[in-house]
Order: sequence, then structure tokens, then C-alpha cells
Amino acid sequence: MAVTGPPSPQTPTPTPTITPQETAPIGNPIFARIRIANSSDVPHLHKLMYQHAASQRLTHIFSATESSLSATLFNSPPFQSFTVLLLEVSPTPFPDGPVGCHPPITRIVNLDLPIVDPESKEFGSGGEAVVVGFVLFFPNYGVFLGKPGFYIESLYTRECYRKKGFGKMLLSAVAAQAVKMGYGKLDWCVLGWNANAFGFYKKMGAQVFEELKMCRLTSDALQAYESFS
Repeated sequence: MAVTGPPSPQTPTPTPTITPQETAPIGNPIFARIRIANSSDVPHLHKLMYQHAASQRLTHIFSATESSLSATLFNSPPFQSFTVLLLEVSPTPFPDGPVGCHPPITRIVNLDLPIVDPESKEFGSGGEAVVVGFVLFFPNYGVFLGKPGFYIESLYTRECYRKKGFGKMLLSAVAAQAVKMGYGKLDWCVLGWNANAFGFYKKMGAQVFEELKMCRLTSDALQAYESFS
């Protein structure tokens, strides 16, 4: 019987080289800041308020001017009377440190797609930051609760920034301040035809009082009471 030599060593199977796929960045981060507005913000606020009136189909009653806003909005400490929170965004982080006497709220928002803002120059607020929206509110009182609260007069975000969480940020900031101050409620009104707004607020936990109707005296109807006192 013939003697055979040891088997020839097997040629190792070459390991395939796997080239990692190029991965696209996940999302588009944008930096957001909510701060207390001041008189230098009036030009932006006036534009935002007019846009809000247009979105509510109420430009026919819009008579606010930059002068009237400057004269009436900033005469009391924040949260004691009329208070405006301004929301800004920037592609780069905002500088650290307080803005005014109250620290701002900052967040990073990860967007699916970058935002194309056709009004970025008009609403630029320094550096790469732009103004997105605002909320104006003031104290009221809940007689049945026996506690103060806040009433939101106006909450608005510009159209290209909607449905991205910025309106929720503004409302959340007011609600958080109410809790911080031991207040018992947060009120606001919604136009009856605005189904999107009702859906948005309900998702945030708001109770809608269908039976309530808003009443208002203004213009000549209000002036008619001048001689009462």
C-alpha cells in the first residue's frame, strides 16, 4: 500500500472586503431659544402680530403700531403684567449666558429637512439667528379656583416653522412659568373654524369649553361708557 504524504494545506478563502456605505447625516439640527422680549424687539413683534391677524382673517381690525406696542408692553416686570416670549432659531448654538434678567430656554430641534425661510433677512435678530414666533400673556384670576393664572392673548409662529414643535415650545414655556409661580390655570381662546388649532391644543392636554362664548367691548361701544364714573 503506497504511503501518502500529508494533505496539502487548504488555501484560505479570501475574506471579502466590505466598504462601509456612506451614511447621510441623521436629521438637520437647529438651535432654538425662548427669551423675554424687550422694546428693541418691537419691529419684529409688530410684523408677527400683523401676520397673526392675517392668519386669523382679522386684518380689518388690526390697528396696532410700533409706537403703541412700545408705549404699552414693557412698563412692568415680566410675569406681573403683559409679557412677551420671543422664539428664535439659529443653525449654530446661541451664546451662553443670561439674556436680560431671566435666563432663556434653549433646545436643539432635530428636523427631517432643513427649513427654507423666505423671510430670514426680514426677521434676522443678530448673527445667524432669526425670529420664529412669539407668545403674549398676562395674569388673570380664577374665581372658582381661588388662584391666579395666565391668559394667553396671542401665540403665533411663522408659516414655514409650523408643525415642527415650535408652537408647542412656546405654550410649554408659559405653562411651566405658571407652575413655577404656583398659578392654577392657563386660558386662551381659539376661533371656532380653526380645527387644526383645536386638535393641537387637545393633544397638549387642554380642555375645550364648547359652551363658552367670548364677549368684547371695544371702539365706540367701549367709549360710550366714558362718562359713567
